[in-house]
Amino acid sequence: MTAQAPPGRPKPPNTIKIDGREIPFEPGDTIIRAAWRQGVEIPHYCWHPGLSIAANCRMCLVELPPPAGRPAMKLDVLQWDPVKKDYTFSNKPKLQPACQQGCSPGMEVLSESSKHVADARAAVQELLLLNHPVDCPICDQAGECRLQDYWLEHSRKGKRMKQEVVHKPKAVSFGPTIVYDAERCIVCTRCVRFCDEIAKDPVLDVRERGNLNEITVSPGRQLDNNYTLMTEHVCPVGALTSKDFRFKARVWFLRTARTICQGCSTGCNAYLDFDPRSNAPHRHRPRDNKDVNQYWMCDLGMLSYKDAIEGRLLEASVGTGPASIDDAISAAKDLLGNVAQRPEKVAVILSAQHSLEDNWALFTLAKTYLGVERFFVTGKPLGKGDEVLLSEDRNPNTAGVLKLCEGNPPRALGDLLKMADEFDTVLALGGHVEVDAKELGQALKGKKVVVVSSHVGPLSKLAKVALPACSWAETDATFVNKKGRVQSSERALHPRGSATPGWQLIGKLGRALGFATSWRKLSEVRKAMTGGEPASISGKQTEATA
Repeated sequence: MTAQAPPGRPKPPNTIKIDGREIPFEPGDTIIRAAWRQGVEIPHYCWHPGLSIAANCRMCLVELPPPAGRPAMKLDVLQWDPVKKDYTFSNKPKLQPACQQGCSPGMEVLSESSKHVADARAAVQELLLLNHPVDCPICDQAGECRLQDYWLEHSRKGKRMKQEVVHKPKAVSFGPTIVYDAERCIVCTRCVRFCDEIAKDPVLDVRERGNLNEITVSPGRQLDNNYTLMTEHVCPVGALTSKDFRFKARVWFLRTARTICQGCSTGCNAYLDFDPRSNAPHRHRPRDNKDVNQYWMCDLGMLSYKDAIEGRLLEASVGTGPASIDDAISAAKDLLGNVAQRPEKVAVILSAQHSLEDNWALFTLAKTYLGVERFFVTGKPLGKGDEVLLSEDRNPNTAGVLKLCEGNPPRALGDLLKMADEFDTVLALGGHVEVDAKELGQALKGKKVVVVSSHVGPLSKLAKVALPACSWAETDATFVNKKGRVQSSERALHPRGSATPGWQLIGKLGRALGFATSWRKLSEVRKAMTGGEPASISGKQTEATA
């Protein structure tokens, strides 16, 4: 009879042993998935946790000793005998691909501890490199290529083949974003499966057989869906390269920050890779989070890293001329005057593009200290979404603004155009708007407009005083995605120009107007946001998974 766990206690997990180490597994797990969950590396090329199983690279072969009393399955092989200097008959256990072999309680698995497995992996590595070009010095994958890593770990031998290698097409354009090098391809089919299973656009396939295999695009088509850059990201070698990143940087010179994608309201978890020497971002990559984006990002999000430095508002301005931050704050104080005595004449525009901290600071200044009751929200206009990740809302923090204004929801910026005669002062955050710039200019003509923004836009161009805020990549920040998940984003870049965190600029403006907007550190703002002051936002900040 099977022993049962006492009531109230969790049932002990099923386990397998990999090289003597106990590894728990869940029903339906394969060996490699159970090991991957526990951080145990079983080398692989074709397996990916988010894709179906192909089991075609054979790099993840493991040995499964049979249960007691059952003979092992053996294979007859020819092996070179260095003493006899001839091939001799021998046998070895039949190895199994860990990506395909399911787990069962008590299963023994030999991976690093098996000589047969070591020999098999070395042979697989040699086979994959037989026709592989020596492109490492010019390959974008150099430094993060599994062919390089696994050669060092499992082979370290030169290839024995003396014949001319098989030559295949190089630098083939698959579409607007991807270049393919067939000579580097190991035909793991990750890209084929991703297009079929995740992007729902089965435009890639394999043609020819054996060592003539290569990936091809369907006739009359291009690789041009919303997730083309992910085909490059899932490629374990340098066969698929991004036209955007191609020949621009070496990965060993880059540093990485854990960020939140700014492309839409899904809030995909991402890595921002940047060069600290030039203070420039070079690419966005997905960061695994099963509750938000799993393992993926769309092209729009992966290219959104450019917004960290492009189209920026880098210097303060008063009227049409540049100014220092202090001079601009002083000018804003003079412009606003006794604004607290007439809050009904003040319109406050929050930004779905800016962080929760920036919006909280402006909301608190306006509501708590100025007594403003009418708020508006703006951001980038809606776009076309899809059923995978891409949202119609192209702003990363719409839900954060709505949560902040809970009980007094902000109106759309279009309503401000209709109500413009009711206001003579506008305090705004952000430069992006979803309304016509000319109509906005006519509505705000002659009004006192003060804008804090990270980017140049219609609002910053209309401002009597414009203050340059840090972009999302230049400061630690918080964003709330469309499902209400509160997520933090790390600073990657040093602020450019005179850019200063938006919440800090608003705090300075408040103090210049004579209010106790005393926050000077991010920790103080976050403490107040989570309940330290009346204008707080509820909800526990969550840290995304690595």
